[in-house]
Amino acid sequence: MPNFVLLLELALIAIIFAGLPLAYLWRKPGYSFFQKLNWVLVFMTFDLIVFGAFTRLTDSGLGCPDWPGCYGVSNPFHALGEIQQAEASLPSGPVTVIKAWIEMIHRYLAMTVGALILVQVALAFSKLKALGKTPLFGSLGLLLLVCIQGAFGAWTVTLKLQPIIVTTHLMLALLLLACLTAYAQQDWEAKSATVRTIRIRPVPAQLLCLAFVVLTIQIFLGAWVSTNYAVLACPDFPTCLGSAWPETNWSEGFTFWRQLGLNAQGEFISPVALQTIHWAHRLFAMVVLIVLATLSWKTMKLATPVLSSLSRFAKLLLTLLVLQVITGISNVVFQWPLLAALLHTAGSAALVFCLVRMSYWASWNSTTQKKMNS
Repeated sequence: MPNFVLLLELALIAIIFAGLPLAYLWRKPGYSFFQKLNWVLVFMTFDLIVFGAFTRLTDSGLGCPDWPGCYGVSNPFHALGEIQQAEASLPSGPVTVIKAWIEMIHRYLAMTVGALILVQVALAFSKLKALGKTPLFGSLGLLLLVCIQGAFGAWTVTLKLQPIIVTTHLMLALLLLACLTAYAQQDWEAKSATVRTIRIRPVPAQLLCLAFVVLTIQIFLGAWVSTNYAVLACPDFPTCLGSAWPETNWSEGFTFWRQLGLNAQGEFISPVALQTIHWAHRLFAMVVLIVLATLSWKTMKLATPVLSSLSRFAKLLLTLLVLQVITGISNVVFQWPLLAALLHTAGSAALVFCLVRMSYWASWNSTTQKKMNS
């Protein structure tokens, strides 16, 4: 169990990190402090997702092999001796001074997001009479979600980067981003503030829901590729090892509960299983491309003054989709460069953000049109 001094030091670090954006928001004039905080949380969670990818891609996930501290202390400065000893005994291993700092900065950012959500809960509670119970319940839900996310972050370390745990950690981060975006875009403090529901008229509800489903599946498949280090299992494009349909082993590749690099029997995972993981992500990418491009095209056709915001997000969706294709192919062709891999993860998060915003504007415009016609 972490000692009290360690927890206190980590709490102070979280307060200091959270205090920086809070101080900036407090001094920035205009707009509601509560609403500004909500959007800052969206921005910081997006950054946290990208930095989490950087932590994984630089093999820094075990830079500090314990949790929540680093060798039982709050920062790598105090654990320098232990880190250098571990690095000397295994120079190519997961523990180095740089990797320890990358891992701890990721944890500091995660604690900052948690601390800011606590501030959000406090503000929602202080505005209970003015805003009603919905913002408070929503904020408490976000707090619960970030706590679950933190638990998976701990298990990522204690279970030694087990692929399904790391994949779930990323999926929960994207779910948190989607929920924070949905929360932030509500005009809570307007006099006639109401929660926007997805009552879609201009965009087919089935198509938008399908877009969410296929994007979720594809992000999971991409995370499964990354956490199993299967990106280069197919080192060529568009074929895989020169084959239009490579050899596959679906049961071994998609056995979820197993250790990193091993199969369900505890043996080294086969190259064929890694090919299967990679190939599944490529195949389903075509489904995602068709669905999201169709959604974007149908929405852009509705470029009327009332639907201008929705149309802008549709164009953004199409642009992000093209960039995802480019960075995805670049990961293979250029042998998994760090920048392309980071942009690919950032693109996934941006697509989630874009779809949530589109669902809001589709609902908002349908409500507006209904009022105009009544």
